[in-house]
Amino acid sequence: MPLITLGLSGSLNHDPSAALFIDGKLVAAAEEERFIRDKHAKGKMPLFATRFCLDYAGITPDQIDIVAVPYAQIDLSSPARWHYAKRYWYAPDRALDALFNGNRRYRRYVGYIKAMCEEVGINWSAIEFESVEHHLSHASSAYHLSGFKEKTAIMGIDGKGEYATTFFGYGENGKIHKIKEFYDPDSLGGVYGAITEYLGFEMLDGEFKVMGMAPYGDPDKYDFSRLIAFDGKDFKVNTRLVNVIGMRRYKENGIGYYFSPALIDWLGPKRKGDEIDDPYVDYAASMQKLFEDISLKLMDYYLGDIIKETGKIAFAGGAALNVKLNQKIIQRNEVKELFVQPAASDAGTAIGAASYVIASRGIELEKMEHVYLGPEFTNEQCIKACENYQTRDQQAVKYQQLDEVPKTIARILADGNPVSWFQGRMEFGPRALGGRSILGCPSIPGVADRINEQIKFRERWRPFCPSMLDTVAPKMLKTDHPAPFMTFTFEVNDGWAERVPEVVHEDGTARAHAVKESVNPRYYALLKEIEVLTGNGVVLNTSLNRRGEPVVCTPEDALNMFYGSDLQYLIMQDILVTK
Repeated sequence: MPLITLGLSGSLNHDPSAALFIDGKLVAAAEEERFIRDKHAKGKMPLFATRFCLDYAGITPDQIDIVAVPYAQIDLSSPARWHYAKRYWYAPDRALDALFNGNRRYRRYVGYIKAMCEEVGINWSAIEFESVEHHLSHASSAYHLSGFKEKTAIMGIDGKGEYATTFFGYGENGKIHKIKEFYDPDSLGGVYGAITEYLGFEMLDGEFKVMGMAPYGDPDKYDFSRLIAFDGKDFKVNTRLVNVIGMRRYKENGIGYYFSPALIDWLGPKRKGDEIDDPYVDYAASMQKLFEDISLKLMDYYLGDIIKETGKIAFAGGAALNVKLNQKIIQRNEVKELFVQPAASDAGTAIGAASYVIASRGIELEKMEHVYLGPEFTNEQCIKACENYQTRDQQAVKYQQLDEVPKTIARILADGNPVSWFQGRMEFGPRALGGRSILGCPSIPGVADRINEQIKFRERWRPFCPSMLDTVAPKMLKTDHPAPFMTFTFEVNDGWAERVPEVVHEDGTARAHAVKESVNPRYYALLKEIEVLTGNGVVLNTSLNRRGEPVVCTPEDALNMFYGSDLQYLIMQDILVTK
């Protein structure tokens, strides 16, 4: 009988998700936010995501062998709890709680998971329950799904798990070995998140925006080194400024932030609004530079010998979605290949916890070749959604069924029109990769601004990314490094910024997605048609959602987004909806 393992995330009160493995094959995975239409689904359990995974795989609740979660008990003998108590001495209630009741959150979380499993119909007494340390889950999600057979350096950077914030280790023969962990409040992700809040964005979501701002600023104009004391192998966060709790937090309109009033005294008022104002753009650049410098030096110190030996690195944790850091890593001569878990945030720990327990049983996991792991819909379901949908002015939805989708949509794009592209299975993770995307023709000036201002309703300076034929990638990019998941930026070769200006960022880079025909044949066919019409096998690709909303999941979600924007074209499978 095959081993059926269900991984469930949501241990840190955000980004709950479910992932289902049959032996070593990842069959389905989805984030709860997509089903309940609540970005990050804070405070929720992955109820609907779990039901989807079971339904899609044709698995009944009584067939589940293992439920795995990415959160574990941390013993009092661990240095983690003592470090936390010592560093948070200024908040004695938190410090004492870490020592005397340090697994309170774990016990509460397991209670929530048990209740949810029983609601789904999983008999708690009949399954094996496995709890995996949070950062081991991140590590497993990258290493065990990388396909790497050699000894592999593993890095994990995020806000925090139970207590750990930063992980360095290696994988060999299917086993993960720890080398070094850092503990809260000493968190690179925590500092980046605090500055994200200071710059006027929301933690867990706005870090991408800070990264997008950074190329517009001067990283040497301000010295941010006072935020983190670093000696080449250890770092210590300045908790008088950032990653603060309790009474040290800066408060505004009753909301507490992860930075202190002392940071305001140093840098000035917290940024507000959507404009890039001086000096905030330079602050973003300085934060990005500090983050990159310390991350790379820590990587060299703890993983340098392993990287020189095999050249392979696996990376996860929310900070692994920092594509500028990833670019710096793959530019190292000793690095042959970097695998970043495409769902590197906490949503991906559902995959990580499950893969860790599967690997511990000696089962080899399949390499992650794609993230099309969510729901899909038929033409009939799309038509039914159109017929049942009422527009705001109570008009019927205007739709038709196409015979040649790639050719027709390519012509619409080449004529300068953005298109909502709803095809096949929904992606797992934050990146739109041709399943739930808004597309544009990147050679037409102004397309990016139009999507920003009229459709995405987001900051006008945020960059858009290119999806391209795998045959085009080596021509457009100054590298032959794999780019299947939009997790890296690359320098663009001469001439391409002029050919596709709408997808090349201020610093001459592009966060590229190279499409293989075997992975997504319809999207590949569209790119081939675009190449015929424009000479460039490239499209502008951004996620199918509006600002502040999760990526769409169902045809009904796509119609809501379509009629709530200035888009004129929506293609769902073969069904073209027009205004």
